[in-house]
Amino acid sequence: MNITELNGRAWDRWADGANPWTTPADGAAVARARAGNLIDVRLTPTRPVPSDWLPDPWDGVAVLALAAGGGQQGPLLAARGAEVTVLDVSETQLERDRQVARREQLSLHTVRGDMTCLDAFADETFDLCIHPVSNLFVPDPRPVWREVARVLRPSGQLLAGFVHPFFFLFDDDALARGDLEIRYRVPYSDLEQLPPAKLEAFIADGQPVCFGHTLSDQIGGQLAAGLHLLDLYEDGWGADDALDQRIDTFVATRAVKPGTASR
Repeated sequence: MNITELNGRAWDRWADGANPWTTPADGAAVARARAGNLIDVRLTPTRPVPSDWLPDPWDGVAVLALAAGGGQQGPLLAARGAEVTVLDVSETQLERDRQVARREQLSLHTVRGDMTCLDAFADETFDLCIHPVSNLFVPDPRPVWREVARVLRPSGQLLAGFVHPFFFLFDDDALARGDLEIRYRVPYSDLEQLPPAKLEAFIADGQPVCFGHTLSDQIGGQLAAGLHLLDLYEDGWGADDALDQRIDTFVATRAVKPGTASR
């Protein structure tokens, strides 16, 4: 099974629906970004990226919006003055970015590709990588961190969001009923832990295959790639379910590549 292609097709399908991560930024959000207000840039569902995590000024900052298609973060950062490249596995998601760019007369570049392999980019190409929640769609996040470390310039930053591993312990059907029923283990994989009939129906329905990663691979993987962790915060779904009422299920991290920038 080619996970990249399967999940790319799933996101193509989701992009034609009402998924919040496929809804392009509207004109008001772009206007706020142009005016210097980036409250609409998010790594996790509800909490804006803190302003002190972001560059200032933005002019000439080379940004990789990694697995961040959908017409959201990329166009907003371009509106702020950054030189933005959006990489995503879904061509439909990338088209959302191009639609916003055309509508708002923004300049940005789109690349269809796998977040675990950034061969399209030379070493030390970007000043900033913004990576909203998306590495649950790859079996192992550690290649993502290694590739990001390679393409970042010295003093470049990685701003990343991911799902906390405990989220994957709970049975989805029970959670929908308001019950917290531990069923799975972490590391988690749809391919290995879902009952075969449920997995088959899941894929037939066009859903992406998901993976739950340990903090050792999420945070420790960034450190092992040579990045230095500077800060983190937690966030929730903004939903009224049994788990979200009790604890935040998302983490956002800020990390930097050591060294002195040459620009």
